[in-house]
Amino acid sequence: MIKYNLKCENKHEFESWFSESKEYERLKKKKLIECIFCGSKKIEKSIMSPRILNSKSTKVSENQDLKKFKRDLINVRKFVEKNFEFVEHNFADKIREVYYNKNNKRNIYGVATDKEKEDLKEEGIDLISIPWVEKDN
Repeated sequence: MIKYNLKCENKHEFESWFSESKEYERLKKKKLIECIFCGSKKIEKSIMSPRILNSKSTKVSENQDLKKFKRDLINVRKFVEKNFEFVEHNFADKIREVYYNKNNKRNIYGVATDKEKEDLKEEGIDLISIPWVEKDN
């Protein structure tokens, strides 16, 4: 995982995690990264300094940061599981039902292929992918 400090064209700054630097470039090219404040898709990496491990205390701190990050992701998962309906691999069809039928407002989550995600994006349906951390891992 790599964390980048990002800045939009309106000078809003925020952080985001990526599995690797190539993932950032791929998502940026497809215009799938947007400002969390204004929704702008003109995003650049801002100046950042790498974290250099040079002592045992730094390693402990970094390990604690990773554990906190994992706990946060587990809490997100618990929230989604409690407040959203799992529609399994029918996600693309179900999200269209919710999106196009204004009387069918419900919270859902599920699994979609890259192609399905791309098709939904072209239809104007915005999705959020959440890293799904195993609770007992």
